[in-house]
Amino acid sequence: MISEMKKLALATALVALPHSCPVLAQERSGPALWKVADEDTTIYLFGTIHILPRDIEWFGGEIEEAFTTSQQFVTEVDMDEAANIQPQDILPRASLPEGQTLRALMNEVDRSEYESGLQQLGLPAQAFDRFEPWFATMNLNTMLPLRAGYEVNSGADIVLTGMATGKQMSTLETLDFQMDRFDGIELDKQLDMLDRTIGWLPQSKEYLDRLVFYWLQGDADAIAVIVNWNFNDPTIYDRLVSDRNANWAEWIDERLDQPGTVFMAVGAGHLAGLGSVQEHLAERGISTTRLR
Repeated sequence: MISEMKKLALATALVALPHSCPVLAQERSGPALWKVADEDTTIYLFGTIHILPRDIEWFGGEIEEAFTTSQQFVTEVDMDEAANIQPQDILPRASLPEGQTLRALMNEVDRSEYESGLQQLGLPAQAFDRFEPWFATMNLNTMLPLRAGYEVNSGADIVLTGMATGKQMSTLETLDFQMDRFDGIELDKQLDMLDRTIGWLPQSKEYLDRLVFYWLQGDADAIAVIVNWNFNDPTIYDRLVSDRNANWAEWIDERLDQPGTVFMAVGAGHLAGLGSVQEHLAERGISTTRLR
């Protein structure tokens, strides 16, 4: 069965990593931080985890110094807008055409596993019937960390936003753009992404804890393995990761023309692996320096 193969792929990726340790029980060196600079501009690149357990200590040292000395704070999207998004802003884009249902788009095996997965989460089988697969995937990927005890308000992006009073606030993308990235994926590939998400339900807590553990260690290579395992289709990877990273590298290139100090906080997976922001900067002849 296809999802069984994908469970095996995730298990193989997790086993390939060098440690298996609880998030809160390990000595840590702190999340990774990079710098791009010229004679009058410094841009710090910090990879975040959007949802974290409460009381994770990560803000200090070089990260705190870089953030405190920056005049401009940059995130992927406007965090206040994201927190206050309304159903009417999403539903027209996320809903299937009248008469279609999500489960009817699935083959028998995937539908059975999908319904079983929803049951494990305490959701009715029809919970996402009216919606496109990408929307169900996004909801499940938010729900699973919450069920594992993670909290949105503990996410690094939100914590930093709350401390950014007095800084110039900038964003790299709009929520509309991000949703269009998902909505524009071919339907069969959306279904595959959803099936992969259902496939890692039994290991989701281990997956999340490993991700946070390696983030706290600043291990970008391990983060690339964990975050990017789901992107088995290169066109999806380009659409959701690499192409966006290329846009952000262009933003950085242009921002270097203005003096000042900038702290950019984006998902840690964008600063790791193939097609990372750093790789796209290198293609433009711009070097990055790892600070920690």
